[in-house]
Amino acid sequence: MTGSGLNKLADKHLKLDENAPESLLRSFIEDCGTKDIQSIAHRVVHGGTTLIQPCLINSEVENEIDRLSIMAPLHNPTALKWIRICRELFGNSVPQVAVFDTAFYSQMPEVAKTYALPRDICIQHGIRRYGFHGLAHSAMLQRWQEIRPDIKSGGKVISLQLGAGCSITAAKDGKAVDTSMGFSPLEGLVMATRSGDIDPEILLFLQKSGDLTADEIHKMLNESSGLLGLSGISADMRVLLESGLPEARLAIDLYCYRARKYIGSYLSVLNGADAILFGGGVGESAPFIRELVLKDMKWCGIELDCRINNDTIGIEGRISSSSSRIEAWVIPVDEAAVLVKEAMAVVTKGL
Repeated sequence: MTGSGLNKLADKHLKLDENAPESLLRSFIEDCGTKDIQSIAHRVVHGGTTLIQPCLINSEVENEIDRLSIMAPLHNPTALKWIRICRELFGNSVPQVAVFDTAFYSQMPEVAKTYALPRDICIQHGIRRYGFHGLAHSAMLQRWQEIRPDIKSGGKVISLQLGAGCSITAAKDGKAVDTSMGFSPLEGLVMATRSGDIDPEILLFLQKSGDLTADEIHKMLNESSGLLGLSGISADMRVLLESGLPEARLAIDLYCYRARKYIGSYLSVLNGADAILFGGGVGESAPFIRELVLKDMKWCGIELDCRINNDTIGIEGRISSSSSRIEAWVIPVDEAAVLVKEAMAVVTKGL
């Protein structure tokens, strides 16, 4: 089954009762049409500084995933739950592989992954820019390399993963050199309910003058900011695009403006680019958003073909004009395919 087929099945089953994970998994496997499970791959969001390659899951790996749960409380504990459920169902004879979202960014230059905080505090607490959405950006980059094999290792690429969570990555010769998400997935672009970049003094001010607790601020930043907080209407870009209210338009404009700012900065980091890639639910399905993100960028060699852009919804295609020096593409993100590829390499090596 293709990665996109697995994604559709997964979306279907996620709507079922999540309080019965074992039956959920059995139903998923039944719908896949196979009983011959030879290996299991898990996407794990946070691998820290040690889990920087896909690996077979053993007790040491589980302990490290658990230890990192404090940095990814919404994701790592859930990954551990599914790892343990799979072991209960299939036993130790079926190898399980962990593939880490943060791994794609583990070799970023020091200047890109370091915060200007006291060095001893950063070392003590593991504070650095880890980056996230690694599988999504890796998927787009790998597909771009297939599209343009004539450009060595893909050349210089800026990829945008725009969905409920949003991130942008600069890659050179197949390796990430910078990304918008940092210590947590909060940093960077405006997202559905996450704030993206803000002045950290605001948080201290709210704690002191607004009488908000750390937990309340954390919830605000993750659950009631971004498009939802800006518009006061919805976190769903489709709803905002259909709304005629000025609050909705401001949310859309800020969302696109922030993405355009990052593109400009990454063009500087890369000294130009060969391609701009759009993926994710919004990136693949919202031509108007892509148009706003790339607005007035002819100065750097990006020229959008508006007709082709409007016709490219949920499909792969070049949306820049033939005269554009930097190509712009929509590339549907197939994280499942990358997950399977990475896991198979680990399993095959271990045999």
